Amino acid sequence: MKIALVTGSSGLVGGESVEFMSIKFDLVIGIDNDMRSYFFGNESSTNWNKHRLEEKYDNFKSYSADIRSVETLKPIFEEYGKEISLVIHTAAQPSHDWAAREPLTDFGVNATGTLNMLEMTRIYCPDAVFIFTSTNKVYGDTPNFLPLIELDKRWEIDTNHPYFVNGIDELMSIDQTKHSVFGASKVAADVMVQEYGNYFGIKTGVFRGGCLTGPNHSGAQLHGFLSYLMKCAIHKDPYTIFGYKGKQVRDNIHSYDLVNMFWHFYQNPRSGEVYNAGGGRHANCSMLEAIDLCQEITGNKINYSYSETNRIGDHIWYISDLSKFKGDYPNWDWKYDLKETLTEMFISIKMR
Repeated sequence: MKIALVTGSSGLVGGESVEFMSIKFDLVIGIDNDMRSYFFGNESSTNWNKHRLEEKYDNFKSYSADIRSVETLKPIFEEYGKEISLVIHTAAQPSHDWAAREPLTDFGVNATGTLNMLEMTRIYCPDAVFIFTSTNKVYGDTPNFLPLIELDKRWEIDTNHPYFVNGIDELMSIDQTKHSVFGASKVAADVMVQEYGNYFGIKTGVFRGGCLTGPNHSGAQLHGFLSYLMKCAIHKDPYTIFGYKGKQVRDNIHSYDLVNMFWHFYQNPRSGEVYNAGGGRHANCSMLEAIDLCQEITGNKINYSYSETNRIGDHIWYISDLSKFKGDYPNWDWKYDLKETLTEMFISIKMR
């Protein structure tokens, strides 16, 4: 039997991984204990997605387990062992604002939880491919010191800079920068995943995501800005922009496109590899541009206010360069642009 194991299986990327891999594998095992509701409140619970996946896929089996505890993970790995050929680790505490409230919890989930998953893989299924969803926050606030130019509705990098064409590549330093507590815990996990590849020879891939988004995102004010913004547009709830005049730029990758990157890596894996993963120049927007798009799609005017105080360590401009991944896996490309993603999101949120 060929098995894929997915942590955070009820979340955005985890759920997308379950759907994608259910037609590729005999069995998909999910691990998720709905900590998102603890982080962001009951309205951000992912249980609805867990139930949807269980009803939709007969070959999906879900376990409620805490990745911070080896004792809860051991029985799962012991049961399936070497039949596990792919581990997709998406479970995380994803907000740099929330991380500052409970650094021990944040580090426990993001760093210790990742180490536990790596060790279980090394012991019970060492030939499996291990994929980790990292973040562009490992680069800290270094991107904020690039030569940026203020335009009407966005910040943009100087046209003469090497990053202008494709965005920020994997050679940007992760040292001497303010990461946020969240960014630091993800750095620890990111480096450990690389080390299990380089030291132990496990086939590990690190994907440093830009903004990961899609129709099944349980967006909250502190995480998942496009989903949360669309919720506010649909329900006419107030929305707050934090700093940088609302012109801060993010690239956004649909969860399907990200998981498709995972699939390409799985078919031809490497050890200790690192890739930036985002919408790149293909799909990016500023906050103001995102508001315009959401208003256009919903037909509603968004009730937003502005706070001069930006979030600590937040990026003013970040666009991922995917040239390295596309060079290694030339058959991969984006399927969704930004407007298609937001339209899907609008339909999904309206139906919940």
